[in-house]
Amino acid sequence: MKRTSFAQWPCSIARTMDLLGDWWTPLVLRDAFYGVTRFDEFQQALGIARNTLADRLRRLVEEGLIEKRPYQAEPVRYDYVLTEKGADFWSVLAAMTAWGDRWLATEAGPPITMQHKACGHETHAEVVCAECGERLTAEDTRMRRGPGFPERIAHRPDVEARFARQEA
Repeated sequence: MKRTSFAQWPCSIARTMDLLGDWWTPLVLRDAFYGVTRFDEFQQALGIARNTLADRLRRLVEEGLIEKRPYQAEPVRYDYVLTEKGADFWSVLAAMTAWGDRWLATEAGPPITMQHKACGHETHAEVVCAECGERLTAEDTRMRRGPGFPERIAHRPDVEARFARQEA
C-alpha cells in the first residue's frame, strides 16, 4: 500500500512527518547525536534490519540531514555525519524527550537525563517565545496563515473555519 505524501501540505508538522515517516528515522537521528556515525554501529545500537537502516540513511542523506563521508577506500565505507540541517533537529528530539519524560516515564523516573554543559545542571527542553522568552502553551498561542500558505486554498471554507477558531 502506497503511503500518502505530506511533503507539499501547507503545514510544517505534516511536512516534518513526511520526512520522518516512521519510528526508526528519529531514532537514527538520536543515535547520530550520541556520536554514532557508522552503518554497523547504527544497526547494532538500534537492532534495525539492515535494509531498513539503509533506506532511512539514504533518505536522511537525500534530505540533507546527514552527509556521507568516506573513511575507507577498499571497499568504500562511509561515516554518516549530521549536517547543519540535521543538527538543528536536536530541538525536536529534546522536546519529544521532555514530553516523554513527563508523561511516559516509570515511577523510577526518566530513563535518560540531559545535563546542560554550560551550567552543569540537569535540565529539560521548554518551548519559549523567540521574542520575549516566555514559555509557549497552546492556550496562549494562536496559529495564523504565514507567507508560504498557498493562496489557492487560503479561502476554502474549511481553512477559513480552522483559522477563525484561532482568532476566537
